[in-house]
Order: sequence, then C-alpha cells, then structure tokens
Amino acid sequence: MATLLGEILTNWQILTTAQLESALRRQKVRQGRIGSILIELGYVDHQDIATALEEQHAVPCVDLLDFPSINPALVELIPLETAIRHQVLPLRKTGAVLTVAITDPTNVPALDEVKFMTGLQVEPVVAPELCLRQATEEYYGTEATIALQEVCDELATQGYQLDFSEDEEHVDLGELQKSSSQAPVIKLVNLILAEAIRQGASDVHVEPYEKEFRVRHRIDGVLRTMMNPPVKLRDALISRIKIMASLDISQRRLPQEGRFKMQMTEQSRQRHIDFRVSVVPTLFGEKVVLRILDPTKLRPNLEQLGLESTSLKRLKRSIHAPHGVVLATGPTGSGKTSTLYTCLHQLNTSEVNILTAEDPVEFHFVGVNQVQTNEELGLTFATALRSFLRQDPNSVMLGEIRDSETAEVAVKAALTGHLVLSTLHTIDAPTAIDRLVNMGVERFLVATSVRLICAQRLVRKICSDCKEKVQFSRDTLIQTGFSPAELTRLLTYQGRGCPTCHNSGYKGRTGLFEVLEISADIRQMILNGDYVEDIRRQARNRGMITLRESGLEKIRAGITTVEEVVKETLIH
Repeated sequence: MATLLGEILTNWQILTTAQLESALRRQKVRQGRIGSILIELGYVDHQDIATALEEQHAVPCVDLLDFPSINPALVELIPLETAIRHQVLPLRKTGAVLTVAITDPTNVPALDEVKFMTGLQVEPVVAPELCLRQATEEYYGTEATIALQEVCDELATQGYQLDFSEDEEHVDLGELQKSSSQAPVIKLVNLILAEAIRQGASDVHVEPYEKEFRVRHRIDGVLRTMMNPPVKLRDALISRIKIMASLDISQRRLPQEGRFKMQMTEQSRQRHIDFRVSVVPTLFGEKVVLRILDPTKLRPNLEQLGLESTSLKRLKRSIHAPHGVVLATGPTGSGKTSTLYTCLHQLNTSEVNILTAEDPVEFHFVGVNQVQTNEELGLTFATALRSFLRQDPNSVMLGEIRDSETAEVAVKAALTGHLVLSTLHTIDAPTAIDRLVNMGVERFLVATSVRLICAQRLVRKICSDCKEKVQFSRDTLIQTGFSPAELTRLLTYQGRGCPTCHNSGYKGRTGLFEVLEISADIRQMILNGDYVEDIRRQARNRGMITLRESGLEKIRAGITTVEEVVKETLIH
C-alpha cells in the first residue's frame, strides 16, 4: 500500500503534524485532495506536492511549464468532459504511446478509458491537481467560455431574435424580458459570476462597443478579458443582470444601482456572495460593473494586512484608545475600507457598542449596528453621526469624510470621548492634516482630536509558484531608494509566469502602509501651522515608515517587485 501523501511530507519535515491535522480537519468539511488543501493553507508549495506525489506513486512527476505548447491535435484526442472528470491532460505522442498527465496515476479506470477512446498505449505521469486544472482550462477553455458557445448554439436553435433597435422608443420589452429569462442566458451569467469568484476577482466589467462585446475581470487590481460574447447577446445578458439586481430593464438612459446575493456551493461548503451593481448608459449600450463582496476575503487580523511591526503597534495602540480620530487615507481601491473593517473586527466584542454609517454597506457584521446613508432622504454621514452620539456608542465608523460638515462633526465626536474611524482621500498621511484644515476644521481641533493617520496602497505579490531571482541594475535600485551599501547583499525577485498566476507573475495583493501617530511635538507643529514637509520630516525622525520605505521592505522580503513599488509610491 502506498504511503500517504501527508505522511511523506511530515517524514521529510516539510510539514508538521499539527499542520497535517489542521488540513485533514478542513478536508472533512470541504472534501477535495489533501495536496490542494495543504497548498491553499500555505503549508507547502506546488513543488513540494509534486515531489511527494512522485515518491508516493513511483511515477515521474512533470512540471507543466515544460510543456508551453501542446499540439491541438493531441488535445482533441481526449474530450473536455473526460479531461475534467478524470483530471487528465495529453502531453505528447511517441509512436503508439500517449503520455498523459494525471493527478492520480493509480486511477486505472481513467487510464483504460483514455486508452479505449484513443486506441493508444497510455503512459501516465503525475501532476499537482491545481496545475493540471489550470493547464486544462488553458487548452480546453474555462467552463464559462465553453458555455458561451453552448448558449449561442442553443439560442440559435430556439430562434430567438436578440438584436434590438437602438431607438429607446422602439425597444421590444416583451422580447427582452423573454430572452433574458431563457435558461442559456441565465446559465451564462451564472458561470461568468462563478468564474469571477473562483479566480478571486474583485469586479466584473460588462462592456458594449460598436462591434464588440466583452466581459473583463479585475484580478489583483488588473483587468483581464474573460470572454467576448457576440454583440447580439448584449441586451439579453445585461437585462438578466439588471433583473437579478431588481433594476428597471426599460430604463436605459439613466444610471442605476442595485445589489443582489448569490449562494454558491464549493467543495460541499456554502458561500454567500453579495454583488453590488452599477449600470451607466454609454454610446453603444449600457455598461455594467459588478463589485464582488466576498466575506471570506476579509482579513480578521491586523497582522495579515502587511503592516511593518512598528506601524502595527501604533495602529493597535490607537484603535484601542478610548477616544480620538483614526483615519485611513489613499486613493480609491487602495484597501482603506478593508483596513477599517479589520479594525472593527478587533474592536467588536459584546462589551462595546459600535455603529457605522456607510455608502454603501459592503459587508455585514454580527454585533455591529450598520446604517446605509441616503442623501436624497437627508441621511448623510454628518446626520447619521449626530444620531449615533445619542445611541451611547463606544466606537463609530464613517465610510468617508467628504465635506466640512462631516469633518467637523467627526472631530467633535472624538473630543467628546468617542473613537471615530473613517477614510479620507489624500496621497499620504501628513497631507491629511492639511486636507482637514482646508475643509474648514480649526487647527486646534485637528491637533487635539486626530490620533493616527494610516496611508496605504495595494501592490501585487509575486506568485510563489514561479518566483525566481532577477538582477536589476545598480542605478535602478538606488533610484528606487536602496542605499549603495546594501546592494551587495540585496536579492530581488519576480515571477516568470505560470498557470497559477495566469502567466502574470503575480498572485494576490498586500498593503504598503505609512502610519503617522500624532505625538505631542507633531501636535504642536499642527497648532503652529507648520508645513506638511516639516511634519513629515519630524514624523520620520520619530520612526514613521513612508509608503516607499514600506515598499522597500516588501522587496527585501521577496514579497513584491521593484516595478510594483515604483508604480504605487513616491520618494519623499
């Protein structure tokens, strides 16, 4: 009997007994192969699993990167359904022998089926499950792209006319409602959304053009084209999304916003995903953007955000203070709201009363009283906060300080003994002080109320499966911010591209942080009206790490690349 995979890894001391037990517990809940679960938990990498599989089955293990181009004629030998069901992929044909990659080389029925359908002798080699699945998608297409062709074929056989007049007065709403409710269209939309979730996308863009219709996913901050459906599917597909979000399909001249929820089952585990929908009319039809709000993506611990140790201690100290304003600053999409949610998670106990005013409420927290603002009804951040102060709060969170009224109320709330968390759009931490002053908040109020300002950016992480050393020129590294003295021992990395990262070299994102704690001397500088540059200089003297310096730390640690840090930060 073959030795178990987990046992091999523990014998090699790659895996601890505690880690294996943790993975086995998760396997009981989620099912799936133990190797994939160990990789998902971060206990091992793909190379560890590949080497262990080779030992376990006494069958050679292949790196699918060594097969950059498989002959399409070979791929056609094994149908997609068989490839997915048995997790098998043809690699090469030598005479009458077909070499196939498979996750379980002891699966004799699968090998016999391939042998029967191809008429060839089958020679198995083993490949890790995730790598094989991604390679299968590369050569056969994803489920969604395959379903696209099925949708087109099925609708064609049903004879539905999906081309609608551009004249808003002559849109056949009955036909539009009918086509958007057809099973193929529903299936396609569901698969687009499911594929976006599986790939870890944050947004889905559905974009109509004159002679093109495309669907893109934003993954790790970068948009990637997922598919290009026929233009004739445009109205049916967009209307289906609008119906799901309870929007008016007859209104195609004005922007609309809505949301809906989907329940997904993944490896016997149910997940509830919220989608926030924005529809705007464009020259060639309505563009739809869906923001994916996946609660499993929230990081419950501040340690997981990527803060350096000094910055982390200062942030923890400030959010556990009895009062004061804590600000997260940065451009749109820099992770400010996620940082505040993580802070709320740390504060959320049965002993405190927490209220939030958000536009919109992105994630629901048990134990936190969340309010959706509505400016049309007069429920602004400022009015919500005034009401909060009569609700006996310990901590309050405002989605954003965007005007002088909100800023003033937030500052006064902090001065009356409350902890106020909020966001602000500034390029770095020190400039947030001037931003509040320019909003009309008196300097003495800013100086006495603001406790900490945390500026942040998101950068992509190097893919761990294809990470390799790379040498940059001395001038480039010095211009990035490294000192000449450390260049001799500095190691830099990048990803060469692999199926795991869709050949981008990056997988996942982490934060760069600049944490300005308002000390007594900086408070006095604010009162004196000192320049931002002077405040920044003093903060750095007291140990503040700038955004660029935080990026340099991530480069030294081999987490991200020089290009990512240079793109997102400036040297002060």
